[in-house]
Amino acid sequence: MKEKAKVLALNDEPATTYIVSVFEQPHWQTVPTTKDKQKALGTAKEIGDKVRVEEITPKPKR
Repeated sequence: MKEKAKVLALNDEPATTYIVSVFEQPHWQTVPTTKDKQKALGTAKEIGDKVRVEEITPKPKR
């Protein structure tokens, strides 16, 4: 069983995570992160001003 799980894990590509942050004096505050780009952009649009969306993709393991 472990071998089968290991093979599946090796074939999976790393998932991109989207972090939405809003600037509140004097620091950036992170809003909950998501794996869905549209949800992250919708949250940023809903918040409005002084918002950034960061995209983080981990490098695949060799």
